[in-house]
Amino acid sequence: MGNFLVWVIWILAALACITSGIAVISFTNPFYSALALIGNLASLAVLFLLASAEFVAAAQILVYAGAVMVMFLFVIAYLGGRADAPWAGGPRWLQLGAFVVGAAIMIEVVVALLTKANGDLSNAADIERSFGSPAEIGRLFLTDHLLAFEITSIVLLVAAVGGVVLGIKTTAEEGA
Repeated sequence: MGNFLVWVIWILAALACITSGIAVISFTNPFYSALALIGNLASLAVLFLLASAEFVAAAQILVYAGAVMVMFLFVIAYLGGRADAPWAGGPRWLQLGAFVVGAAIMIEVVVALLTKANGDLSNAADIERSFGSPAEIGRLFLTDHLLAFEITSIVLLVAAVGGVVLGIKTTAEEGA
């Protein structure tokens, strides 16, 4: 019975993840898209819990569904109607390029799944007991992946400052 319940929860979380992902890209209102993204991140955290990755699930909720999405919602509320469909009326080649890249990724996923189904991919690696622990993740962030970690923090800082600068510039133009 326990295994059946795990499968039911997995299927529900996977369906919620797919449904909310489609909602993110199909809603025209950016506020609703951001709320759908919060639902997507929460259902992804449930999938992490089912994979026994409790720390990653907690980080998913605290960092992404919490802090990052609050920042997204703040920017959307700050920009108001100016944030609606920034790419609307853009060149058709961007839409074509997006479709081609999406199709290429889909083909890659299908090929990887079919290869795995045929047993052509390598066997699972031996995983150390400390894999995924907070201490191991912290050690990796501050040693092997320090440059990527710092670049990510700089990009987030530049994005936050850029959002404020754009908001101030637009507000000043409206007042003039």
